[in-house]
Amino acid sequence: MNTCRIETPRTCAEASALLQALPDARVLAGGTDVVVRLKDQLIWPPLVEISRLAELHGMTEVDGWLRLGALSTWTEIERAALTARHADVLVEAAREVGSPQIRNRGTLGGNVANASPAGDSLPALIVLDAELELRGTQSTRRVAVAQFCCAPGKTVLAHDELIVAIWVPVRAGWRGAFVRLGQRAALAISKVSVAVRVLRADGIVQDSRITLGAVAPTVLRVPEAEAVLRGQRLSAAVMQAAAEVVCAAARPITDIRSNEPYRRAMCGELLQRALARLAEPTNPSDPSDPSDPSDKIT
Repeated sequence: MNTCRIETPRTCAEASALLQALPDARVLAGGTDVVVRLKDQLIWPPLVEISRLAELHGMTEVDGWLRLGALSTWTEIERAALTARHADVLVEAAREVGSPQIRNRGTLGGNVANASPAGDSLPALIVLDAELELRGTQSTRRVAVAQFCCAPGKTVLAHDELIVAIWVPVRAGWRGAFVRLGQRAALAISKVSVAVRVLRADGIVQDSRITLGAVAPTVLRVPEAEAVLRGQRLSAAVMQAAAEVVCAAARPITDIRSNEPYRRAMCGELLQRALARLAEPTNPSDPSDPSDPSDKIT
């Protein structure tokens, strides 16, 4: 029977020191990614188990930012009033993750650190302009989520660093949507995912963010499609034009889960679905809502 060395630090400083001293160690939080990857290995590396670190838990609003502890679970994100208010697109992504059991165990920080181009958190966090708080033995730094992943499974995280928190800027008036396509409704990796966030005034798009997941080595932001939306109402024609741009920008591959032409086509389809939801009034019974009913797709 195999044995595994498991360390349980009491502070972030202890955890970073252990990671520095154990070059082959892996961080263990919820375990929904790490354990799956290690289960068939004959010899496991040392594990630094961080689930008890208080600094990595909790959600607070601080000086115009929403701070999400890296150990926030998907269930906590889905149910929290703070995320519903300031990070709606992340809440929608949380609802798509795995099963209830996985959402109860899996953590936001772990999903980010996994650095999968099909990870559901990354497209949502990038349209939120989120940043990561990284803490190592020598310093603490902030890195934009958009700059964190270098390649599939590769990040700028130093071996002794932990993701301590995810910081989301609080911005009024924005609405977001997350849509993904998998082999089935649950417990399937995304073939394509789209995260969108728009800011509108009197029905006109003032600003927007669009990202694509699972169709490039890292999450792909599409500023050209954002430019198509800016200054426009979310009409069917405008949505179609933006969809054509994201289809051209995508860089999907053919693999066991899907093929390149289908993934590319679905980028545009999913974007239109997301934008159609955002074109709907936030409160259909409120006559003062600025959304234009003529913008809806029928």
